[in-house]
Amino acid sequence: MTGLRLLLAGFGHVGRRLAELLDRGFPGVEATVVGVTTGSHGAWADPAGLPPGRILELYRTRGGFPQRLDTLEIVRSLDYDVLVELSPLAIAARGEPAIAHVRAALARGRHAVSANKGPVAWAYRELSGLARERGVRFLFESAVMDGAPVFNLRRHCLRGLGIQALDGVLNSTTNVVLGRMEQGAGLEQAVAEAQAMGIAEADPAADLDGWDAAVKLAALANVLMDAELAPEAVLRQGIRHLGPGDLAAAGRRGRRIKLVCEAARDGGGVSARVEPRELDPAHPFARLEGADSILRLHTDLMGRISILEESPGLDGTAYGVLGDLLTLVSPY
Repeated sequence: MTGLRLLLAGFGHVGRRLAELLDRGFPGVEATVVGVTTGSHGAWADPAGLPPGRILELYRTRGGFPQRLDTLEIVRSLDYDVLVELSPLAIAARGEPAIAHVRAALARGRHAVSANKGPVAWAYRELSGLARERGVRFLFESAVMDGAPVFNLRRHCLRGLGIQALDGVLNSTTNVVLGRMEQGAGLEQAVAEAQAMGIAEADPAADLDGWDAAVKLAALANVLMDAELAPEAVLRQGIRHLGPGDLAAAGRRGRRIKLVCEAARDGGGVSARVEPRELDPAHPFARLEGADSILRLHTDLMGRISILEESPGLDGTAYGVLGDLLTLVSPY
């Protein structure tokens, strides 16, 4: 397959970076954007194709797009090959409307590539089954840990290997905030600094309350451990109750506090939790600094395998999307 026709659902930071990379060209991926939709900045669709550079110019100069089109209706009616789902995660809505977008694309026999973790966390089994039924692909490498090859590692390199448990530090915002609190900053100051760095959202509640980590953990367990785990089923404690005094006390004990995610097989299912833990400084999670994240797989034949992501950025997330597109063009 060459010359993929893309429909971009969402045009935030990741969408704009993706458009920049498509505009300059990415080896192995020949793609044409035929539509772009947003929640509040309009839409633009043209079956003849929209040059990525022109899309970026219009967005930057006018703050949006000229048409007012419903995203789900475009997904159901426009002629495209791949839906690229880039809309923001909606925790209160349990992953909607992104799930509906992906479902509609797959039902039409179109591929879906998602950087939104909601469809994987709340509807992975349904959507992956629908993709198989329609003979298309549902790919989502950027959904967790940006573009780090988490899901591809399992899909291509660890086939047949049993994963008994997984754990890690998956939320960059809390890692930055806890690091600043170790240095004496209060929670509000630490959050403000993380926002100024572009790491924390304007509303950091999902990070501070552990929801973002729970959604990521559910997505990982569903794909890597064949679980059917909703984020609401993850036992969850955030970091709002912690202050600089708690971090200082842990430091005096020679330990560091990190927001740890953990999923493990439990009878016939998988149980999971997110909680702040005091870690020995020799622990691999305790060594993380800034926006770093780590995932560790506990396997039956290869022991522990870890993936460390240092200083993630938009390029990595956009690359994950491009990597999924490359998989569609040149499957392993």
